Amino acid sequence: MPNWTQVLAEIIVREQAGENGIDAVRRKYLGLLQQKTGRNVIAYYSGFLQKPGYAFGQVNDDDKNGFMNAVHGLDRDIGLDLILHTPGGDLSAAESIVHYLRQMFGTNIRAIIPQLAMSAGTMIACACQEIVMGKQSNIGPFDPQFGGIPAHGVLEEFEKAIAEVKKDPLSVPIWQTIIGKYHPTFLGECEKAIELADDIVYRWLMTGMFNTDPDADEKSKNIVLALNDHAGTKTHSRHLHIDDAVGFGLKVFQLEDDPELQDLVLTVHHAYMHTFANATAGKIIENHHGSVIVLHVQ
Repeated sequence: MPNWTQVLAEIIVREQAGENGIDAVRRKYLGLLQQKTGRNVIAYYSGFLQKPGYAFGQVNDDDKNGFMNAVHGLDRDIGLDLILHTPGGDLSAAESIVHYLRQMFGTNIRAIIPQLAMSAGTMIACACQEIVMGKQSNIGPFDPQFGGIPAHGVLEEFEKAIAEVKKDPLSVPIWQTIIGKYHPTFLGECEKAIELADDIVYRWLMTGMFNTDPDADEKSKNIVLALNDHAGTKTHSRHLHIDDAVGFGLKVFQLEDDPELQDLVLTVHHAYMHTFANATAGKIIENHHGSVIVLHVQ
């Protein structure tokens, strides 16, 4: 399979021949990947790396339309390989997308992560029977955020304030200034968001990845604890590698164990990266038949 430079060269040759080289090359290798796996393939790609700040690059409710379009006409009995490249986004939208995909394919869904599936993207991956990763792949914590403010961080700040005031009552004015920036109900909202993320991923793991595992409860709880632990991961943008995912207890297939699959996945990934770098596309949801919805950056 061609590398990054060779994929770009193929795109250029096709463009010079009068084709839409970007689309043609991307769909060619998406089709070859499907031939290799024998499963349906849907690519869920955000151009967040090439177009930082593009709001619709995140997981949102409008993505459901892209998935409905991609699922239409597929043979649902052969399962789904879902290629994920996303910075994450809305928790409720991710929950709804997973619900829809499970209605269509049951739990016969495998996540393939060529590079990054962060936050809500990690949650979606946890809803699958297996996660395919390589040495270059990353997942991330799914601790809830409110406008970039970590819910766990808010709770930690309140707890620290209580402890410091007990130790030194004269510090009350200082801590009033610090925590006074939060609405009185915000603390409760943070607690609920953390509990919701825990509950959703725990349920997905129990009914999917560990459905027949006698130790499903313990394994699911350990994974949720590891991925929704701001104190442990330190930052929401923490990049967790394949060794981390395996260490948490997730079922992971290593791309390097199947060189042909590895080459195909990486070539598909290169094709999407070239699409975002050389066109106005900001998000693409596409199946192996070429049925696609593209959101463009204005």
